Amino acid sequence: MSEARHYDAILSPVITEKSTLASEHNQVVFRVPLDATKPQVKAAVEKLFSVKVKAVNTLRQQGKLKRFRGVSGKQGDYKKAIVTLEDGHSIDVSTGL
Repeated sequence: MSEARHYDAILSPVITEKSTLASEHNQVVFRVPLDATKPQVKAAVEKLFSVKVKAVNTLRQQGKLKRFRGVSGKQGDYKKAIVTLEDGHSIDVSTGL
């Protein structure tokens, strides 16, 4: 996989209360494109952050129906990847690449 594709495989880290609790178990949560696969995400995280990945779990989240000024709309679908790192490896998502 090319270097540019690694940057396309990870859109952003997910910073929520639940994801910070997961960081205690050596897990990091990223938002990824809908067409990203587990091997692509694993290769991208290992290459960009120089860590060893133990497992990648993905989930596809359906967009919510929202209403704004009486007009109904739908938020876009998105995909999250929960990356479990090997013991001794860590990623600080508060800093950039």
